[in-house]
Amino acid sequence: MRFFLQILLISIAANVFAQKSDRPNIIYIMSDDHALQAISAYGHPVSDIAPTPNIDRIAKEGIKFDQSFVTNSLCGPSRATMLTGKYSHKNGFKTNSDQFDAGQQTWISILQKQGYTTGVIGKWHLKSTPQGFDHWNILNDQGEYFNPDFISGEDTTYVEGYTTDLITDYSLEWMEEQKNADKPFALLIHHKAPHRNWMPPIRYANEFDNVEFPVPDNYFDDYEGRQAAAEQEMNIYKDAQEGHDLKMSVAVGSDEWRKDIWPHLFNRLTDVQKEAWYKAYREKNDKMNAANMNDKEMALWKYQRYLQDYCATVKAVDENVGRVLDYLEENGLAENTIIVYTSDQGFYLGEHGWFDKRFMYEESFKTPLVMRYPKEIKAGKTTQAMVQNIDYGPTFLDYAGVEVPKDMQGTSLREIAKKGKTPKDWRKSVYYHYYEYPGFHKVKRQYGVRTDDYKLIHFYNNIDTYEFYDLKKDPSEMNNLIDDPKYQDKIEELRVELARLMKEADEPPYEEWKDTDYRKQARKRKMREKKLREQQLKKQQLQNK
Repeated sequence: MRFFLQILLISIAANVFAQKSDRPNIIYIMSDDHALQAISAYGHPVSDIAPTPNIDRIAKEGIKFDQSFVTNSLCGPSRATMLTGKYSHKNGFKTNSDQFDAGQQTWISILQKQGYTTGVIGKWHLKSTPQGFDHWNILNDQGEYFNPDFISGEDTTYVEGYTTDLITDYSLEWMEEQKNADKPFALLIHHKAPHRNWMPPIRYANEFDNVEFPVPDNYFDDYEGRQAAAEQEMNIYKDAQEGHDLKMSVAVGSDEWRKDIWPHLFNRLTDVQKEAWYKAYREKNDKMNAANMNDKEMALWKYQRYLQDYCATVKAVDENVGRVLDYLEENGLAENTIIVYTSDQGFYLGEHGWFDKRFMYEESFKTPLVMRYPKEIKAGKTTQAMVQNIDYGPTFLDYAGVEVPKDMQGTSLREIAKKGKTPKDWRKSVYYHYYEYPGFHKVKRQYGVRTDDYKLIHFYNNIDTYEFYDLKKDPSEMNNLIDDPKYQDKIEELRVELARLMKEADEPPYEEWKDTDYRKQARKRKMREKKLREQQLKKQQLQNK
């Protein structure tokens, strides 16, 4: 009898071990506004100057997706899509004014129910309390670059240090607690960087001072034939704030920053940090103020300052990705851990004269995506399959051996990652919809379709214009061919495909949402929530009496 029990216990233990070893750990690293152009694995000239060797390690040891897209190029909506595997109109988070229903089905909550230990550390930015996580330690709203507040449960803690480093510190501590557990883990590491206003750590504040970044050919774009592009407010040399974004001082020898300093920019810094920051910028600001530049020279100077700060901020992200990779290897976790690096969307690095995102143009529509899983993905693969952030959830569930819910709108990338080839029945086009107008940067609402060779965009709400691009002949999207007679058959073909994609995505009819004021909806919702809180407070006060 004792022998039988011993055999039974060994068998049970073996099954538990097998279940854990068969189900991979998952580490999903997502930065904020990291342009594909600033990852050297993608071969852009910017990244030749500012390489990202650690993110490149994931690509070299796994697979790189060259045609990776978002469904809505905006921070909060992109995160909601990633978590739910659903388009914005299905998960309810269309604009940054919305509030995410964290209780709805997400791939992370499904994994938690299926025996995974789950965690999220860093930027959340969904205006709700995380659910589906055994552990969460998130930044307050957007977070700060220095000395941030971290929220965990009911506790808010001020922590001194550089936020990118701190997020990684907390992530490694959490993984250390999980490494010998019987259960696999899934961890979301969400960096604030390199979100606006691109504050690098002091150690890298002068990293790129003596280099010259290549200026995009369309930096001085005149937006001819593109009304929505002409009416935006995200131009580096016109709209970037000289104090807040570009850290410009008012005069030679002065440490007083120019207008538009946001209060949180330096209020978070300690006296020691503040002096180090001023010292890092003092000499180069003096040179700028003494140069007496004309308008064009100043426009080009602002581009260089933007790229210097942006890439220095990215360098810290890459450095911390390396810390995570080293930890996995040093602790024997690399072989059975899926590690993904991506961004919540793409970003402009001077193309069309811009910073920020939002448009369906390539720089913000595309997002970097690299993935490593040594047990199944052979090193050095690259794919041209058109993938989107609705696919992430189904992919992780597939690897975990969990059935993908039918209402998730994405498709698992596992077969593509394993074979490095695009399945014959894979999608031939992708759908996009951006809703936030009026809003920051005055980018018009828009939806559209992209195929391998062409793109059709409809800008709507307070305008009604279409744009069509031949991406092979015009990859920079400078020539709107919507009225070109030679392309009318192709344009009609894309109109039909766009209608098909909208039906497939279960998008409501155009007439139902084209005039909707999303800001007004958000204000009404906030008033309802405030009234509900007041009612609850009164009820509590009566009970206390």
